[in-house]
Amino acid sequence: MRSRILFKCVFACLVHALPTSAESLAIGGGRIEIAFPPNDPDFPRPLALEWITTAARAVTDYYGRFPVERVEIRIRAVAGNRIGAGRTFGTRFGGVITVEVGRATTAARFSSDWLITHEMVHLAFPSVAEENHWIEEGLATYVEPIARVRVGNLGAAQAWSDIVRDMPQGLPERGDRGLDHTPTWGRTYWGGALFCLLADVEIRRRTANEKGLEDALRAILQAGGSISFDWNLERALRTGDRAVGVPVLQELYARMKAAPHAVDLDQLWQKLGIERRGATVLFHNEAPLAAVRRAIIPENFARQ
Repeated sequence: MRSRILFKCVFACLVHALPTSAESLAIGGGRIEIAFPPNDPDFPRPLALEWITTAARAVTDYYGRFPVERVEIRIRAVAGNRIGAGRTFGTRFGGVITVEVGRATTAARFSSDWLITHEMVHLAFPSVAEENHWIEEGLATYVEPIARVRVGNLGAAQAWSDIVRDMPQGLPERGDRGLDHTPTWGRTYWGGALFCLLADVEIRRRTANEKGLEDALRAILQAGGSISFDWNLERALRTGDRAVGVPVLQELYARMKAAPHAVDLDQLWQKLGIERRGATVLFHNEAPLAAVRRAIIPENFARQ
């Protein structure tokens, strides 16, 4: 989750009592400073460190570099085998991520977790107006599984299975007034993710698969559009469109921002060559957009 609170207030509140048990990682040109729970011998620190390292590698791989110069990750220990309550804040130096981690969290639970990668993706897009919050959460929802597959932390079949299962939550329902004016949970997270998926497919279709959404997002980040800076959404979309050479982001935003935009997901999955069966999927490489599917989520990575 990306906080809408002004970073100066948040940062002042967070730094007054920094834990002494800290560790620093240098990945992708960025520094990840991890504040572990102090004086807590039951906390699974090595597992948490590996979890954060894998997420940082995944985000670095997707964006070509780590999104910010420095991020501080503050971990709060809680009971149980769980990970939750993640938040990301922008600061003048980069960002702060806070997250709850259970003292009994297992290696399997860490390995299957998506939250820390989701939070790190937030670092790679500028802060935009409240009505555009869907693009911040939608990007994190969409990019997270793709980035994890690319570093072997998630299987391609599992990623697509989850996307096919969950994407209908982003479709407009009765009374919908477009992404900018329908701030429900489904439209914020999965409506935003749907925007990203449609943009990714259309960019790749129009450029004969030479460019994708990641090229647009890398360009936005390269132009200074990280969480540390306030941009209007139109500026970000123009920057991304210039990088890929087709105005897909601006055109799609015009269609989806203030009105419900009908999407036939079943037809889209068929064109991409994705058939969900139970908890997994079958891939059909004869489908017209199968090459686009493989470019978005490569299928030749074995899960760690």
